[in-house]
Amino acid sequence: MGDALAAKAKAKSAPAAKAAKSVILYAAGDIADCKNKAAAESMAAKTAALVTSGLAGLGKDANAAVLTLGNNTYPVGTPDEFNDCYDGTWGKFLARTLPSPGNHDYAMPLGQGYYNYFGQQAGAGRRGYYSKDIGSWHIISLNSNLKDEQFQAQLKWLQEDLKSTGRSCTLAFWHHPVYSSGGRGNNAVMQPVWKMLYEARADLVLAGHDNNYERFAPQDAAGQRDDKKGMREFVVGTGGARLTPILLTKPNSELRDNSSYGVLKLTLNEKSYDWEFLPIAGQHLNDKGSSNCH
Repeated sequence: MGDALAAKAKAKSAPAAKAAKSVILYAAGDIADCKNKAAAESMAAKTAALVTSGLAGLGKDANAAVLTLGNNTYPVGTPDEFNDCYDGTWGKFLARTLPSPGNHDYAMPLGQGYYNYFGQQAGAGRRGYYSKDIGSWHIISLNSNLKDEQFQAQLKWLQEDLKSTGRSCTLAFWHHPVYSSGGRGNNAVMQPVWKMLYEARADLVLAGHDNNYERFAPQDAAGQRDDKKGMREFVVGTGGARLTPILLTKPNSELRDNSSYGVLKLTLNEKSYDWEFLPIAGQHLNDKGSSNCH
């Protein structure tokens, strides 16, 4: 009895385990377009202001990060576009940025403007995919522009990467959405990636390419609704390039909008996440919610 009481007293006096700190991410794709306006007057500058304000409000939180969902510059991803348009807008938080490449970034041979600008932040060997642990989350940036042997190499890398992570929640992001109600529609090229992520019990997928905002209900490997083990996809092509039409609504699409520029704010908690779409000043799309990890 004495030993039991002593153990109980010791447990009561021990400090409680410190809860994992939540991490804030900001995400959007289809960003810097300065064909007709200077960088400071572009829509990319307005969405960048949302991120800059948010990061400033986080103070010294070194884990806060920004994800780009491809098509970082327009029209063809030249070094000048990155230096003159992206750098003056979203480049203000370059040190906190985890990028992914889009088809416009690859309009230059080998995506040289993109890789020259982001350097090692774009992944080793200019292959365009990499991963990082942030808080209790595993974050994976993938390259939806790869084909043939390069795409197969990415799949092999992803399989090993998913096996090695010990984090409780997983988020993956790339450019071409597997599911989209926008004018460019579904992209079967990333279906093998989607299946692999689902089998690994990933939680969130972010993409761009269609210049609108869309939120899907959790879906399984075949695109069927699965609230228990499914992955939720967001299409966030609202970073600054001209918004485009939404056409045929896809199954399990919960919300669609092509009237507001903005960024998706994610709060990644220890075993859950919160989302909120932040529109630029004068626009009013309101979407927020929460969900648990698997």
